[in-house]
Amino acid sequence: VLRCLGIPTRVITNFNSAHDKNLNLSIDKYIDMSGNNLHLSEDSVWNFHVWNESWFIRRDLGSFYDGWQVLDATPQEKSKGIYQCGPASTKAIKEGDVNLDYDSPFVFAAVNADCVTWLRYSKKRKERIYSDTRKIGKFISTKAVGTNSRVDVTANYKYPEVKEISFKISYSQYKNSLMDDRKILVTAV
Repeated sequence: VLRCLGIPTRVITNFNSAHDKNLNLSIDKYIDMSGNNLHLSEDSVWNFHVWNESWFIRRDLGSFYDGWQVLDATPQEKSKGIYQCGPASTKAIKEGDVNLDYDSPFVFAAVNADCVTWLRYSKKRKERIYSDTRKIGKFISTKAVGTNSRVDVTANYKYPEVKEISFKISYSQYKNSLMDDRKILVTAV
C-alpha cells in the first residue's frame, strides 16, 4: 500500500529476533539450583522476524530521525491499547533512543537485547549467571533492487559488535599498575 502511494518501502528480515514482552531490553531466562527452567518469563527469541521499512521525514521527532522507519504489519503486542508497531526510526534504534514513542524500545530489543540467564534462589533473590550480548539481531537483511541478492542492513540498526581482546601482563606489571592507580596496596609475599 505504501509503495502505491509513492512512499519507498522494503521488507526487512531479522535473524535471532528477540521478543521482549516486558520491555526491559533483555531476554530473561530463569533457572533453579538444579538448572531446571522455571518458565517465569514470557520473553522469547525467534529464528527470524520480518517487518517493513518505509522512508519518512519525521517532523514530529526532528530531522535527525528522517529516513527508514520500522513498521510491523504483524505486531505481537499491543501498543497504546491496539496492535500496532511503528513507525520507529532506524536511527533511533541504532542510537539506543528507547525513550522515543512509536515502539522504539520494542524494536531496539528485537535487534539488540541481551540474553540473560538468572539463577533464582527465592522469590526475592536472584543472581545473573550468564549474559550473551551478541546473540540477537543477526544478518538483518533486505532484497537488492533488481536482483534476488541479499543486502545486509545490520549497520542501519546497530553498531558492530565489540570483539573482546585478551592480553597478558606479568604480575609485576599488574602490581605496579595497581600501585600507580592507588587502587590497592599490594605487599610481596
